[in-house]
Amino acid sequence: MAETSTHLERGLSLTQATAINMIDMVGIGPFVTIPFIVGAMRGPQCVLAWLLGAALAFLDGSVWAELGAKWPMAGGSYVFLQKVYGENRFGKMMSFLLVWQTIIQAPLVVASAAIGFSKYLTYLVSLNGIQQKMVSGALVIVVTILLYRNIKSIGKISVLLWIITGGTFLWLIGSGFHNFNPKWAFGFSKDAFDLTPIFWVGLGQASLQSVYSYLGYYNVCHLGGDIKNPEKNIPRSIFISVSGIAILYIGMQIMVSGAMPWQQIAGSNFIVSTYFELIYGPFAGKLATVLVLIIASASLLAVMLGYSRIPYAAALDGNFFKIFAKLHPKKQFPYVSLLFLGGIGFIFSLLLKLTDVIKAILTMRIIVQFVGQSIGVIYWHKTKPDDVRPYKMWLYPLPAIIGIIIWLFILFSNNWQYIVGATGFILTGAAVYFIVIEPQKRKRELEKA
Repeated sequence: MAETSTHLERGLSLTQATAINMIDMVGIGPFVTIPFIVGAMRGPQCVLAWLLGAALAFLDGSVWAELGAKWPMAGGSYVFLQKVYGENRFGKMMSFLLVWQTIIQAPLVVASAAIGFSKYLTYLVSLNGIQQKMVSGALVIVVTILLYRNIKSIGKISVLLWIITGGTFLWLIGSGFHNFNPKWAFGFSKDAFDLTPIFWVGLGQASLQSVYSYLGYYNVCHLGGDIKNPEKNIPRSIFISVSGIAILYIGMQIMVSGAMPWQQIAGSNFIVSTYFELIYGPFAGKLATVLVLIIASASLLAVMLGYSRIPYAAALDGNFFKIFAKLHPKKQFPYVSLLFLGGIGFIFSLLLKLTDVIKAILTMRIIVQFVGQSIGVIYWHKTKPDDVRPYKMWLYPLPAIIGIIIWLFILFSNNWQYIVGATGFILTGAAVYFIVIEPQKRKRELEKA
């Protein structure tokens, strides 16, 4: 496999990498998922979903940290899947499936941020459906233009955006003490923790939303070829990001729950705006909305930055179209990959709904990327126990095993239509690989020989 990291400039420090990770994790996610999470759990016990999401991020983050420290290259999972399963037919197929999935899943992530942005904007400006779509599409275009620059300048921008993101959360949490009602925040009903099928279904649906809000803790691995001292900084960035975001999310949920009854939270389309308006008045609600929109834009920037490295890495390896391996001649970033993902994300932002996008994102990724990668790291330990590991997960293999169980629980809590659709898409990708991609690679190898 080509050492893709040598083609990119290692210009991101630990601070910058962590900032990119954290703004990717936050985005619009927590601000649009709180009502779904509270409604699914029907009360303040919804904090369990945030705790489960944090636990899963830590467990799965251990897998990413070990693999990212070992192979700090552009592309993240594309590289990892081929390395852990071996550079044989199966390993190459798994890495191809990751790219196959990414060309749809990454634009879905882009679309979710853009659609969430346009929906939250309606708190400030009255927009009909067509106008909201115009806003979401325009946002994708603007962020693509912002990313058309050298990685060092993007690192500086990311730190500024994270200061805004962290400051917004601290303002939100600190403001909750003004009118905090413990009965709303901790007033659990008698049947709140009855472990009935309804409880588990609610927890599964709520966790599907909370996990979506944690996604992005691994973005630093996609940027492995851009990170300084990656063997140490990639694991550090992952765990700092997850720890910080978990504290902020749980603090946010408790404070929001203490500000109004859960029924009001579940019925709100602009929960953060409503929260600040309730405490300080209409101006604060509008100011908070502006900050949420900035955070959503920041997340979109981080998402597109990280995912653009995956088709690039695959193209360098001969496992995807050659044109995606091109770097900008002056600014040294994979501009073809960036423009492609931005273009498809633009189309999705015009055509899809936010709830459908969130469910589709997780369902597609669980099978190949998260479960496949966790199984792969265990297989790698078994088959190559003597390999040097710059970082080794604590309590191996428990984090990987428990993570797989939680991922499968969340997967099967989703609607069967999404599961069938994702499975069909993966099987189609496998067929494309064996019928089209592999024969072409063999032909090229024979021609070279």
